[in-house]
Amino acid sequence: MPQATLIDGKAIAAALRAQIATEIAGIKAVSGLVPGLHVVLVGDDPASRVYVASKEKLAVEVGMNSVAHRLPADTSQETLLATLAGLNADDAVDGILVQLPLPRHLDTAAVIDAIDPAKDVDGLHPLNAGRLAGGKVDPEHLLVPCTPLGSMLLLRSVLPSLSGLEAVVIGRSELVGRPVAQLLLQADCTVTIAHSRTKDLPDVVRRADIVVAAVGRPHFVKGDWIKPGATVIDVGINRMPDGKLAGDVDFAEAVEAAGAITPVPGGVGPMTIACLLRNTLTAFKARRGG
Repeated sequence: MPQATLIDGKAIAAALRAQIATEIAGIKAVSGLVPGLHVVLVGDDPASRVYVASKEKLAVEVGMNSVAHRLPADTSQETLLATLAGLNADDAVDGILVQLPLPRHLDTAAVIDAIDPAKDVDGLHPLNAGRLAGGKVDPEHLLVPCTPLGSMLLLRSVLPSLSGLEAVVIGRSELVGRPVAQLLLQADCTVTIAHSRTKDLPDVVRRADIVVAAVGRPHFVKGDWIKPGATVIDVGINRMPDGKLAGDVDFAEAVEAAGAITPVPGGVGPMTIACLLRNTLTAFKARRGG
């Protein structure tokens, strides 16, 4: 049996960033304006530092103004909320992202609620989540969580029409599982949200034309769970004892059964930052009537 097609997230993300850069250059030539992305980082978590630096670099590469607000780990809730209030009021700021996770003494839900929904480029504000759940707004013009949006773009790179396909999403988080399920519903898929406690989970997954794995457990989804020819989107990024990254899908097994599959690394990961930039441009255009 031939191996699955690898869905190249690096190449698709690079193409998306190039498209964004071209559009920003055109906007700047006409108006002199460019989108402004502001990232708030509280504390000194090494992984978060790396993510923020990468976001800054890629935002600048596509022509955005990129600013990182680095606050100490002991920053109070009041100080953080005051920082967000200032960014909400600043017309030069089009996108606001608070890097998660926050230190434990901070109320993450209250922080997300404090972001102006029109500048919420992570798509996590309850208003944006509600709009997505309602299914009444075109996702192309909605601020959608970046990883689910990237996952859908990867799916569409191999499946231009998703209508009528059966999709199983393994994982029910507010960050990935639930929003990606909503996006699949809007694409006219039949969607099951499963999780680690789902009864007869392997049998549930075996009926799926599309499998999105976002359960946070390395190699959780086995190759014999995959319907022959199915498309597999592996959202998992798990650091293994040897320092290497592994997905939630047992890639070596699944690649023999799937029709197309994302690798880890090099699949969904690059799309997350590319979709953050896309969301920032979407917010810029919506705020300025573009």
